[in-house]
Amino acid sequence: MYRTLSLLIFLISFTCWSQLDPTKKYSVNTVAFYNVENLFDTVNDPKTNDDDRTPDGKDKWTDEIYKMKSQNIAKVISEIGKDIVGTSPSIVGLCEIENKNVLIDLLKNKELIKQGYSIAHFDSPDERGVDVALLFKRSKFRPTFAKAYPLYLTRKNGDTDYTRDHLLVSGFLDNEMIHFIVNHWPSRAGGMMRSEPGRIKAGILNRKIIDSILSTNPNAKIINMGDFNDNPTDKSVKPILLTNSNKTRTKQNQLYNPTEELFKKGYGTYRYRGKWDMIDQIMISNQLLDDSGIFFLKAGVFNKKYLINSEGKYEGYPFKSFAGGKFLGGYSDHFPIYILLAQEIK
Repeated sequence: MYRTLSLLIFLISFTCWSQLDPTKKYSVNTVAFYNVENLFDTVNDPKTNDDDRTPDGKDKWTDEIYKMKSQNIAKVISEIGKDIVGTSPSIVGLCEIENKNVLIDLLKNKELIKQGYSIAHFDSPDERGVDVALLFKRSKFRPTFAKAYPLYLTRKNGDTDYTRDHLLVSGFLDNEMIHFIVNHWPSRAGGMMRSEPGRIKAGILNRKIIDSILSTNPNAKIINMGDFNDNPTDKSVKPILLTNSNKTRTKQNQLYNPTEELFKKGYGTYRYRGKWDMIDQIMISNQLLDDSGIFFLKAGVFNKKYLINSEGKYEGYPFKSFAGGKFLGGYSDHFPIYILLAQEIK
């Protein structure tokens, strides 16, 4: 959907769009990422530890609850960036989805059914059965390549610790090649320091994928997104992925991380013991920082009022969908994040 600068100024303040020439027209795309907090169906998969999310499991995960959860997630996705661009995101990275079937059901909800989304997904070996995925509008993005990269971890006893793959999807967004990487790194279960080596290995794998793209095309435009389970300045992220929070100082092989800037300003996507973390992040290669072709405009946390718990012990936290063996009617324990990309219409 095309938007002139005058319309964009009408929607939000001019300062957000100071990169744009008021004499030109632009197309603007929203790229979002969302940890949807265990979007599971009700079917018991004997190959995974999904028993809690079944009708007879601990969470009493019924068809009715599953439908409400799916509807809630569809509502959120449909509204990310809509107040700015006028439509739902062109690209959506997701994590904590159980399988492709839940994605198919998600896209059947009224908020998304007419948006023309398709799915890029591979089943991962994760023990709980959660995967990452990419949704994309067929009218905006034409994929040419997709691959899942497994992360190999080992427990102290020598057993394999099965976890999520990294997903790479490459293709043409508004006729320009863009590479999207979707991550869901190992959690902090067992403590941040004890679990950190797994995330460091995830960071090494992530950087290898990025380097493999850049080795073929040093000017490749890459968008790296996900739930990293670490903050932008942590050991697994900043030094390993070579990120920079300053646009003007981001070098050729580095990634610009606008979510680090947001984190420094006090924003977060996940709250634990009263402290905000920015564990959900979107970072980009520096080729997206100039106005040649598709380029970066801004980043944000989608934290609308209805996504925030309004009462009780967890007032001010993300309004999660489940706690204490009960469906709360909420959305997720994470806020979505997004970036806006612009391209001149010639």
